[in-house]
Amino acid sequence: MSYLDNILFAIVLIIGFGYFISNIKKIYRNINLGIDVDRKDNSKQRWKNMAMIALGQSKMVRRPIAGILHIIVYAGFIIINIELLEIIIDGLFGTHRIFAFLGSFYNVLIASFEILALLVIVSVTVFWLRRNVIRLKRFVNSDLNGFPKSDANYILYFETILMFLFLFMNASDSHLQNVSGGYSHFIKAGAFPISQFLAPLFDGVNSDAVAMMYELFWWMHIVGILAFMNYLYFSKHLHILLAFPNTYFANLKPLGEFDNLEAVTKEVKLMMDPNADPFAAAAEGAEVPAKFGASDIQDLNWVQLLNAYTCTECGRCTSVCPANTTGKKLSPRKIMMDTRDRMEEVGRNIDANKGVFVPDNKSLLNDYITPEELWACTSCNACVEECPVSISPLSIIMDMRRYLVMEQSAAPAALNNMMTNVENNGAPWPYNQQDRLNWKNEL
Repeated sequence: MSYLDNILFAIVLIIGFGYFISNIKKIYRNINLGIDVDRKDNSKQRWKNMAMIALGQSKMVRRPIAGILHIIVYAGFIIINIELLEIIIDGLFGTHRIFAFLGSFYNVLIASFEILALLVIVSVTVFWLRRNVIRLKRFVNSDLNGFPKSDANYILYFETILMFLFLFMNASDSHLQNVSGGYSHFIKAGAFPISQFLAPLFDGVNSDAVAMMYELFWWMHIVGILAFMNYLYFSKHLHILLAFPNTYFANLKPLGEFDNLEAVTKEVKLMMDPNADPFAAAAEGAEVPAKFGASDIQDLNWVQLLNAYTCTECGRCTSVCPANTTGKKLSPRKIMMDTRDRMEEVGRNIDANKGVFVPDNKSLLNDYITPEELWACTSCNACVEECPVSISPLSIIMDMRRYLVMEQSAAPAALNNMMTNVENNGAPWPYNQQDRLNWKNEL
């Protein structure tokens, strides 16, 4: 590479990483729109969860075919991009395979990268067939229409092209390494078990032309990686980065244990205290909740917002949801996608108004998620159990239900009737206690 190439590469690198960092800052800002919640307890268990679930993919392999293929793509893509460090150094300083001094170990590395690249191409092809030919039910739901449906295919095309560029880059490199008498600064380094079958394509081609093709493959590969990295912000594949903090900060309590509203708990304790004055004014400085439950993203906690950004849109949650499988409108995947979309909308509002949110007469409740969806939930936790990255759609559903009940008195009539029966009759049925056993007289 010439000095001009080195300078151009440095500029491309700065732009690519600069834009990526600016997007990460937006994500961090949007997540912090949520209410603070303490998730610093039991760090040992949290590190274990992150290692097993995010890194070890332990919940992915519950569905073996998709799980194993995902591990191949994930591991392959991450490991292959270790070579990104070498590409960056070579690009900045005009060197060629700077780590070649590692000798046999370097050869093993390059060979393993190529084998993984081939496995990634095969796995991605299977994923594409599952989505577009076999059309698995969880990939053709109505909540995946539009960009979310296209996004998954864009990622598959991206990964395939990057892997082919990597192999063609190595193939042209290998050809130039074996030019009789040597060629420029192309030293012999690396082992190429896969790209060796592509190298014959360059036989009979002028070495200078092959060098130009190598440069083209090299530039397209690195620019493609930077483009992919920045596309993550707009894509469901943001979970590549956020799965780690999401699994670390996940709720460690038993799935069936719900948090009580602190303000309500204090009020109940006050009512049960025989020495308390129910008409006494609130203590000075006492915190009074602005709202019970959640109607918009600012009412959710930051872990729930992190959940929304981490959603992989795989649809495993929706596929096991009993409400969804019986034809109800509820889709746990849609709950997370809607939360993320609303969060992005609020973020754009803040950007457009110099860091201040200007009320837009919209909210997560009603404008994105309907009460019908919320009340269809059976709170069985199947979606939480199934999620491969420890997301909890149920926590958002429950907080929004609380708002409907406690702020709007908008519980369904059937639920209100049941609660009235419990209050009056000690049971959910509309019969007083004296008549409860009358049925036996009809036997």
